[in-house]
Amino acid sequence: MLHDYGPLALYALLAVLTGAGAIIASSLIGPKRKGKGKSEPYECGVPLLDSAQGRFNVRYYLVALFFILFDIETVFLIPWALIHKSLGVAGLVEMGIFVGVLAAGLAYVWKRGALEWD
Repeated sequence: MLHDYGPLALYALLAVLTGAGAIIASSLIGPKRKGKGKSEPYECGVPLLDSAQGRFNVRYYLVALFFILFDIETVFLIPWALIHKSLGVAGLVEMGIFVGVLAAGLAYVWKRGALEWD
């Protein structure tokens, strides 16, 4: 059984060693000079007009959360659509419940006004 996972373990080990090797080589070979300008943010050669630590509206995060939520829905719906005939009625009911819960969540956030952009 363990013999079957040998190539996968070797691949994972090589990936970790490659990443670690690049980080170590960069720290050994790279320049060591530190200065005031090295820690400042840089945007296309234009001096900053405001702090780089600006606040964002929480609605940006809500949109990102909704995107992730419905992206996960797509991840579950596409494989189900490919094999729905072999799952029978039970698979249809389960996916209906899943989509129903997501639709209820969408209706809730819509009613609360989270999708309104003022």
